Amino acid sequence: MRTIAVMNQKGGVGKTTSSVNIAAGLAKRGKRVLLIDLDPQAHASLHLGVEEAGSADTIYQVFAGAKKLKEIRQLTTTNLWLAAADLDLAATELELVDAQGREHVLRRAIAAHCEEEPFDYIIMDCPPSLGVLTINALTAATEVFIPLQPHFLALQGLSKLFSTTALVRRRLNRELRVSGVLLCLYETGTRLAADVTDDLLHFLQSSDEDAPWAGAQVFNSRIRRNIKLAEAPSFGQSIFDYAASSAGSHDYGMLVDEVIAAEATGEQPLAEAA
Repeated sequence: MRTIAVMNQKGGVGKTTSSVNIAAGLAKRGKRVLLIDLDPQAHASLHLGVEEAGSADTIYQVFAGAKKLKEIRQLTTTNLWLAAADLDLAATELELVDAQGREHVLRRAIAAHCEEEPFDYIIMDCPPSLGVLTINALTAATEVFIPLQPHFLALQGLSKLFSTTALVRRRLNRELRVSGVLLCLYETGTRLAADVTDDLLHFLQSSDEDAPWAGAQVFNSRIRRNIKLAEAPSFGQSIFDYAASSAGSHDYGMLVDEVIAAEATGEQPLAEAA
């Protein structure tokens, strides 16, 4: 089983879009997938057509200790289950502030669930912050995917993400590693995108071999700007169901193939520069 946290502290970089469409693409290839929405804005839940409802159980009940993960998940389409979020999840930061072992709540919930019923993939859509919810995701994960817009300021913010993964690996989760960087909102043919990609590859290739991001893959698949990706959430569908012939569907389909190929080979080589 691969447990993947999709994280970036900057909003608007394609984090939720990537979480949903990677999960949906894996499910369409026959993998059993659980998508956990850890953002109080619940955008991943909305993207799959699950609207916030006061009576519905969400991942908040798991953090509160009232429910098990298996009790709150719901099947959204073949092979794809969702642990939905709602605004109550924002209270978790305060409610767990003094709780013993607060960083391990999600890890224990996942372990208990998978003892009874394992998944091939667990994808966690993290909030755009580095608080308790994101730390829980990193403590539960074995891998991190970082969606990144190819701009220089975004590249500068990457150092903070790497520092966070190093801290969590040192103190909470020795198995954690950054396994992939995904370039989103990519503008093909621009010099800026190519330069940022080159800088990123150079940084990763020259990293200390003991760093959590050592050997991280810059996915060859680039997620281009595509209006269909922006439209799909309003219809409660993944890009594969909403616009199967679109550029967005093609790009995420290629990305899913790379994710599965890495599973098959057990290797995560660095991509070549575009």
